[in-house]
Amino acid sequence: QVQLVESGGGLVQPGGSLRLSCAASVTIFSFSTMGWYRQAPGKQRELVATITDRGSTNLGDSVKGRFTISRDNAKKTVYLQMNSLKPEDTAVYYCNLEFNRSYWGQGTQVTVSS
Repeated sequence: QVQLVESGGGLVQPGGSLRLSCAASVTIFSFSTMGWYRQAPGKQRELVATITDRGSTNLGDSVKGRFTISRDNAKKTVYLQMNSLKPEDTAVYYCNLEFNRSYWGQGTQVTVSS
């Protein structure tokens, strides 16, 4: 059974930084594309960033230049470094693992507010 556990969310002021982590419980992590998605109240879930098993990354237009995705296969963990945070980044952030099918974490709240 695949379990994804996110951590690192919280309240931060505009311009601040946070790093989200997502730990996977399965060895297929190394062969999987990992991603971060977010959903703000009243909005659809949107792509934030993905990273393939080979390390190729893709970032959503609204976060390019501010967010970075990375992975540590030995720790079975994917990270999302978020810098220069804006109030519009406020959302629940979900970790995703793609391997034959899609798996989701429970989400972690990120609130950007002064």
